[in-house]
Amino acid sequence: MADAERNSKARIRVLLVDDHQVVRRGLRTFLEIQEDIEVVGEASDGAEGVACAEELKPDVVLMDVKMPGMDGVEALRKLRELANPARVLIVTSFTEQRTVVPALRAGAAGYVYKDVDPDALAGAIRSVHAGHVLLQPEVAGALLSQEEANSTQGRGGSLTEREREVLGLIADGRSNREIARALVLSEKTVKTHVSNILMKLDLADRTQAALWAVRHGVAG
Repeated sequence: MADAERNSKARIRVLLVDDHQVVRRGLRTFLEIQEDIEVVGEASDGAEGVACAEELKPDVVLMDVKMPGMDGVEALRKLRELANPARVLIVTSFTEQRTVVPALRAGAAGYVYKDVDPDALAGAIRSVHAGHVLLQPEVAGALLSQEEANSTQGRGGSLTEREREVLGLIADGRSNREIARALVLSEKTVKTHVSNILMKLDLADRTQAALWAVRHGVAG
């Protein structure tokens, strides 16, 4: 019994939020055969998704963007307001920049398309759960416009050498734990560096920090 409980606790708890039942069913069917992933609930719109996330405490939320009522972007903002710790992975068929950018700025930890290979989707869930930032290559260029890049160009000079090292590792998709190991620091120290980086560059989260690093040549 102890082993069963331990295995259950180790599984990644996932909430599915999509207004199409057939999509939710397909995702559930695939994810339920993954030994380390457990689908704990489903929601058909953003408002229901937020309520379920608060009640079920999932580790990862698979969130559609375009939904009736409260859409995915608004749901992301609400989850941030509530300080819900779930990592949100956007799963959508919409690739327009006007859809991508608001979702990422609202706090999404990753972004994949609905036609993603099933095994790649499972990998994406594991990746964002581990604290990584996951973006499709073409999405990275959309998140920061050239105008934004120019407006923040000068701020990089205020970073210390250690902060630039941390920023480079964030851009590589490393979690705080992995950064701590790589630089032989405590996780608490890494968190402090990340907070300072965001403050100095006037960025909202590590997703934007990663993209700033790529834009300005800090990434390895």
